[in-house]
Amino acid sequence: MEVRDPVHGSIELTPPEVAVIDSLAFQRLRSIKQLGFSEFSFPGATHNRFLHSLGVSHLAGMAFDSIFKDFAFQKSETKWRLRQTVRLAALLHDVGHGPLSHSTEEVMPTREKLGVSVYSDTQLYPSPPKLNERADHEDYTIQFVTDSHLSEILKEQFKDISPIHIASLIDKSLQVPDDFFIEGNICLRNILSQIVSSEMDVDRMDYLARDGHYCGTSYGSVERSWLLQNLTYHIENDRMNLALDRRALYTFDDFLISRHHMHLIVYSHHKSIIYEELLYRYLRSKDCSFFLPSNIEEYLKYTDFYLYEHLASVENSWAKRIAQRKPFRMVFEQHVTEETSRIEDMEKALNGEGVETIPTSSKMRLSKYHGGNPQDDLVKIFVVDHYDKRSVPVSIDECTEIFKRYEETRMVERVYVAPEKYKEALSLIQDKRL
Repeated sequence: MEVRDPVHGSIELTPPEVAVIDSLAFQRLRSIKQLGFSEFSFPGATHNRFLHSLGVSHLAGMAFDSIFKDFAFQKSETKWRLRQTVRLAALLHDVGHGPLSHSTEEVMPTREKLGVSVYSDTQLYPSPPKLNERADHEDYTIQFVTDSHLSEILKEQFKDISPIHIASLIDKSLQVPDDFFIEGNICLRNILSQIVSSEMDVDRMDYLARDGHYCGTSYGSVERSWLLQNLTYHIENDRMNLALDRRALYTFDDFLISRHHMHLIVYSHHKSIIYEELLYRYLRSKDCSFFLPSNIEEYLKYTDFYLYEHLASVENSWAKRIAQRKPFRMVFEQHVTEETSRIEDMEKALNGEGVETIPTSSKMRLSKYHGGNPQDDLVKIFVVDHYDKRSVPVSIDECTEIFKRYEETRMVERVYVAPEKYKEALSLIQDKRL
């Protein structure tokens, strides 16, 4: 089967993959927008996680082919089995997302109520997630992959791949009970997991290009093909890690900066932020009647449209503002690298004059991969030089200044007021020189 994608062109899918895509769990992603409330800022941003997931799977196959082009597998069957596993993990990495992206994780049940069966297996999870804590979309994803109608389809369509193997590339804390990822004496699990989730993963490669395309911006434009062509591997302590050829190092820098700018300009746009804040305020209110179910099959009906219908049906003032498109308006914004008291002072002054405010602070950092000493060796990405035979592979943060130059956390601080108080608030800010 061939799918025509506006970003990647033709995407080829095998019949077993089509069976997974046709599942109710995956089809649900058609009704989950990739960027939540961003369509109110960028009207073209109505694309969904269904199409994004297809793109990520497509890029995962391309990344695998580039990395292993010169690697000699003992059996060709092993190569194609592992390639298929990483494509499936990439395809299903977002299958558990809640309505309007991350916002509704606020009303997810605890992990204990969700009942992810593999969490109780001490062989698979020697240190299981805390069951009394609230679940997130990744917990739902693991539940879908390992214990639902979707897992049954996976077992039926891919006889030589277990749902556990797919889940283990999504959840790094899951232990693999066999030698599925061992080739010779080398473990390939880490690099396959890094293809799906890392500082240079195919998830980011897809959403940067896709979000930029649909938002009508150029911030997400990077030399994706050059980055993919120069992906390779480095073996250390019998474990294969993701690596990049040195000649594409500047492209990696551009990739990180592009993502950083997308967060600053697109993902943290003031309209998106206020709608998210209004939703949070409703979900945290005492009269909130919207909760995500612990039953994984019932969860299928909880889509963006289902949530919008709910918001339009309740009397809560925050929900009404979302449903009626009457959000608070921004009266002040500042970009800083360290916290100041200005927002607090402005909020206090406006509240003192009877103007209700909503302050927000969006914090962004270039990367979690800072300081030259990642907390976990599993996240390490190496740089190799195929032209200099005497060069030694080193961690990528030792080869670029990008992490040091963007070490500071960027904060976008804002103050919002009700639209009916907007002009009054502007006058007060000017008069009081806030």
